[in-house]
Order: sequence, then C-alpha cells, then structure tokens
Amino acid sequence: MQSTISTFIICILTSIITILGYHAFMSNHQAEVSADNYSYAVSNNDLNLGGNLREHFYSAKPNDFINSAKSSIPAVVSISTTSGNKPKRGGNSNTSGSGVMISSNGHIVTNLHVIEGGNKIKVMDNDGTEYVAKLIGSDKSTDIAVLKIEKSNAPYLIFGNSDSIQVGEWVLAVGNPFKLNSTVTAGIVSAKGRDIDFLSRQGIESFIQTDAAINPGNSGGALVNTNQELIGINTAILSSSGKYEGFSFAIPSNIVQKITNDILTYGAVQRGWIGLNILDIDPATQDRLNLSNSNGVLIHLVEKESAAADAGLRKEDVITHIEQIGILSTATFNEQIAIRRPGDQAIIHYIRDGRAQQATVTLRNQLNSTDFIAVRKDAEFADLGMEVRDLDQIEEARLGRNGVYVVSISHGTKIANTNMEPGYIIETFNGNPINSVDQLLSQLKSAKGNVFLEGFYEKYPGQFPYAFAM
Repeated sequence: MQSTISTFIICILTSIITILGYHAFMSNHQAEVSADNYSYAVSNNDLNLGGNLREHFYSAKPNDFINSAKSSIPAVVSISTTSGNKPKRGGNSNTSGSGVMISSNGHIVTNLHVIEGGNKIKVMDNDGTEYVAKLIGSDKSTDIAVLKIEKSNAPYLIFGNSDSIQVGEWVLAVGNPFKLNSTVTAGIVSAKGRDIDFLSRQGIESFIQTDAAINPGNSGGALVNTNQELIGINTAILSSSGKYEGFSFAIPSNIVQKITNDILTYGAVQRGWIGLNILDIDPATQDRLNLSNSNGVLIHLVEKESAAADAGLRKEDVITHIEQIGILSTATFNEQIAIRRPGDQAIIHYIRDGRAQQATVTLRNQLNSTDFIAVRKDAEFADLGMEVRDLDQIEEARLGRNGVYVVSISHGTKIANTNMEPGYIIETFNGNPINSVDQLLSQLKSAKGNVFLEGFYEKYPGQFPYAFAM
C-alpha cells in the first residue's frame, strides 16, 4: 500500500514538473503570426511545425494537390476554332487551347490568341460534350477573351487574390497540351511582375512566372493554388524549341477578373488612366536620388490636366506603393492601374526629395473624364468594319449635339471604302436621328439596300455624308 502511494505521488510530481517546464519553454519561444497577404510567419527559427498544425500558418498547403486537381479538372475545357471548314492555322480540332469555366451558367475565360481569327469556336468539356461557344468580348491589351456556352450547373473555379501569392508557393497548371485533355502539372511561383514583351509593348504585362510545365494547348488554362483558387490564366512560355523549357507565364487573376467583369457588365473594358510616363529605377537613378533600393518607378512625365497632375504628382517623384501593394517595376505599376476603373481612387505613396509622401488619385478614362466608355464590337459593326461608342456627358455638353462616335475603322471594309475617318460622329441613319449605339444597331439590323449616314467631325466645320450598300 505504501509503495502504491509513493508511486502515485511521484507520478503527480513528475506531471507538475513537466507542465511547469513546458510553460517556461513556451514563454521564451513565442510564435509570432501576422496575416499580411494571407501568409503567416513563425518568428523562431528553432520552432518546427508538424503537418496538421502547419496548415494553419500558411496560405498554401505544401504537397497537397489532390483537392485542387479534383476541383480544377472539371472546370477546364478544351477550345478549338475553325475558319470556314478548315481548322485554324497552327491548330486542329482538339489542340487550339484551353479555357476555364468561371460561372455555373457557362461563362469561360481564355486567351484571345487562342480564338483569334476563327469564325467558329468549339468547346469540349471534361465529360467529352461539345458546345458551340459565343464570343462575349475580348481585350487585346491583356490577351483575354470571354466566351459563353449553353450549359447549366457547370463546374467552375473561384478567383483567388493574385496579389497575395508568394514566390515559392506551390501552384498547379491545368490544361490540354498536345491533345492530352485534363493534364495537371505542378510547380512553384518563380517570380511575379514579369514583362517578357509577349504583347510587343502594346499591352499590359505583369505575368506570374512559374516552373509548372506548360506546352502548346495549355494557353487559356488554369493556374491554381493549393486552396483550389484560380490565380492566373496560363498564357506563354519562353522557349527556343517551341516546347516547355522551364519558364511559364500566367496573367494574374486580379487582372483577369477585372477584365472579365468589365466585359460582362459594361460590354467593354473600362480602363483607368492616370496620365503618367514612368521608368524603372536603374543604378544611376538610384544613386542620383539617393534611394535605398531600386524598387519603385520614376515619374518621367506628368501629362497636363491629368489625374496625376491634379493629385500633385511631379516629374522625378518615385512611386513606391499603390495602396499597400509594393511597386517593384513598371510592370507591377501597370498591373495595379489595370485592375482599376475610371472614377476609382488610389492612394499613391511616393518619395520626393528624400521624403515619403502620399497622394490620392482619382483615375479617369482616355477622354479625361470619370465616365465609363463602352466601345461596341457587335457583329453588325464588325461586318461593316468599325467600332463605335456613345458620346460621354462631357462630349455632349461640349458639342451641344448627340450622336455615335466612330472609334476605329478596319482597312478594306465597307466603311473604309466610304473614306470615313475615325472621330466621325454619326447623327442620322437614312434620315432617322441617332442618339445612341443601341439606336444605330437597331437601324442596321433592319436596313436593306443603300444606307445614308450624315454627321460631323469635331475638328472640321460642316456636315459630312457617307453612303454604302448593305
């Protein structure tokens, strides 16, 4: 009996000593956690986290690709285009590219270069069912196109926040390379904000670089994180052979989501304009301005009466952040402007004469107003060879007249053959007043035979008539 009591007392004392020792250890080894950009950091190098606990301290789950693959594969489709009865050059009925379902009712996002030049767009889902897709809209400057198929209860992916992804984070590329449908490859984010001149200096480039294998046919497919979120659209590779050599590039999801929402909501991309000409920080500039590093962009020119000028920004200011996002280069600056619309406000952090300052900028459109401008590219206008838009409120007030503005004219088309020039404002169609693009479209759809347009150019006096046959 005495032996049993002694053993019991020893066990209690041992437990108490263990608990006290544990608390003493933890008080000197506190794990500090921050929620900056969805990533969590443990401050003590000597504190290791095991598998299940580790999941709570990081945005991505290392080596856990199964759930992301399961949710992504059904949402990624194969896209092919044909011109007439022949497959599009550079592709055949199954190898043009990929697309990603982004809604349950059949909206798909892909690269513009996947479907450009094709008259008929075919989509095949993961079940092997084929659909004829309708092009809802596109944006050449970001290489994005939005399609629609007649499908209900479609599997789709949710957009993630591409600003929050970290270099070194695991990602999956899902697509249809070399006729191999539903192919999943894994890699890490190798870099962010890459400008590879893929769009020949005519677009917005701030690519996510990854070493997940991407090959011809992957274009337009999904880049997914391990939280099953769409964080990019796979777009390009750097290769001397035309096949994967270790470098792949994706359009960040924040840009994709903004462009897609604009197309679906407004019928055209609403581009924010700030009125700056910027340069990357080179070593000479860093030394001249006594900067601690080469991050940021240098303001080379501020356009008169622009959003930037009104906010007080000047030449030689160095922009370091937009809101809380660090600006590393012109690519990341352009990305942050690209995800905003006219009328949006952005807090610009900058350095002037060695002092950190900030300004609030209200972005504008290309006409230097905050109105949304919808450039219409309906099939009827495309067939004639022109793009048009409504006049905005400032133009209507300045001109004192209504009409439809001709944005662009394609060479060799019916409109081009009339000698009409961009900037023409259509006032009447066969004598009927035209106050909006919708009115013009309605007249076009019902017109037969000869069409007579009358209107004017803002910079030239008088009326200008043009005629063509439907």
